[in-house]
Amino acid sequence: MSADQPLPDCIALRVGLAARSLPDIDSRQLLRVLLAAVGEPLTEDKLAGLTVKDLKTAADGALGEIDGPTLRQALSCLKGEDGIDAAVAIPDPQPYHEGDLPNSIRVACASNRGERLDGHFGSCARFLIYQVSATAARLIAIRPAPTVVRLTVDHSAERVALIGDCDLLCVLSIGGPAAARVVNSSIHPIKRPQAEDIPVLLAELQQVLAGEPPPWLARIIGRTPNASTVSTGDSLLAETGENS
Repeated sequence: MSADQPLPDCIALRVGLAARSLPDIDSRQLLRVLLAAVGEPLTEDKLAGLTVKDLKTAADGALGEIDGPTLRQALSCLKGEDGIDAAVAIPDPQPYHEGDLPNSIRVACASNRGERLDGHFGSCARFLIYQVSATAARLIAIRPAPTVVRLTVDHSAERVALIGDCDLLCVLSIGGPAAARVVNSSIHPIKRPQAEDIPVLLAELQQVLAGEPPPWLARIIGRTPNASTVSTGDSLLAETGENS
């Protein structure tokens, strides 16, 4: 297969599912490791013969720092052994028209399963989009992330375009270049330390909006920033670092 040729659907799905379980690794990066490990073309038989050691050592050890249990989970996805329905328990979006929730912000959450913040920016299955004010939070859209795996496509650009109308992005992790692209699109990235139910995160955000949000957030919701007041939202709304 050539570098810009899509993979067969069944292989692309496995690579995408496996990448979601690996921190800071997107489908394109994982595909390079797999091609280094087994060569072209990538087939189901070759994936069936892969080992954790192969994943750790291929491509000059690109995945060498990832722990064994995490790699075994990715390996089970590559071999087609992970039959979990990633779309289970996702609530239906609610109708929303601009202005329905005054003084609100739009929040994108990287998600793989249900109404959970459990995704890495470059490999999550979808973005759940919420409109959030101090008094209400509403799921307004579910946006599936790109699934076609091409070596020559800049997936971070595609994903940023999906959430271009949002003010905040909540993820488990995001690489430095992708974070810079997000920030340059006027979206504030937030890295959470572990997976959690999204309603819990939104309740915390609502407390920030009801209190003294940081100046940049106050401006978004149409409030005059109070520079003399220490924000109650610093821990939640701290920007991600370059190595997030």
